[in-house]
Formats: sequence, C-alpha cells, structure tokens
Amino acid sequence: MKARTLILLIVLVAIASFAALNWNAFMTPTTLSLGIADIQAPLGMVMLGLMCVLIVFFLIFILYLQTSVLFDTRHHARELRSNRELADQAEASRFTELRSVLEAGLTLQSEAGLASRTALLERMDRTDKDWKAALEQAELSLSASIGELDDRLGRNAGVVNLDKTY
Repeated sequence: MKARTLILLIVLVAIASFAALNWNAFMTPTTLSLGIADIQAPLGMVMLGLMCVLIVFFLIFILYLQTSVLFDTRHHARELRSNRELADQAEASRFTELRSVLEAGLTLQSEAGLASRTALLERMDRTDKDWKAALEQAELSLSASIGELDDRLGRNAGVVNLDKTY
C-alpha cells in the first residue's frame, strides 16, 4: 500500500471516529442561515454531508485523471511501438543496403581477381613459350657451334694426320 493511500485512510478513520464520538453534538438541531432564509438542521450532519459530497467529487476527479493518464499512456505506447517499428525497418533497410554494397564490392573484387589471374596465366604462358623458344634457339645455336667445332677439329685432325705422314 502506498504512503498516500495509508495517510488518506488514517484521515478518514479519524473523521469517522470523531463523528461517532460526538454523535449527539452532530445531531443537535441549530438555526442555519442560507442567506435568503433560516432553517433548523443539525450543523454536524450538514457539514458531514458537505464533506462526503466533496470526497465524492475528488474521487470522481481522481478517476478522471487516472483515466486520462491511462489513455495518454496507451497512445504514447502505440506511438512508441510505431516509431520502434519504423526504426527497425530503417535499420533493416540499412543492413540490406550494406549487404548489397558488400556483395557488389566482393563481386568487383572477385572479377578483378579473376581478371588478374587470367592475365597472370596468359603472361606465364607467353613467358613459358618465350623460354622454350629461347631454349630451343640456344640448343640449335649450341648444336651448330658443336658441329662447327667438330668440323674444325676434323679438319685440323686431317691436317695433323697429313703432317704425320710426311
């Protein structure tokens, strides 16, 4: 129980106790002036009745305030929920956009990697062909040089053989 409710109950019990202890004084008739006319009525009962009317009025006012606060809270909760959904949708669209940007970047990188790999393989093939051609050329040149040396040696050997026969 809240402190305000407890204090209100204590005050109401105190008023009820006071009225019960002084019931004879509350019921004693007195002349009351209404401004226009005078009437005979118990002053305690009139005041107690006015206090009850005032309590009922304040209870209705509190009920009205609580109801308006409840409606405002529900309205704000709906607005908050719709704003949260909008924020979630915006975040989801940002994630989708980020995903598409990343996919596009990865695609470009993949294509660039594939293109560079293809270019590298073509270059390696050309280099391999060039090396094979150079090796073949060197082999032919070496074969020609060896053949030429063999011919020279063969001629020099014939000259040496001829010299020995003399």
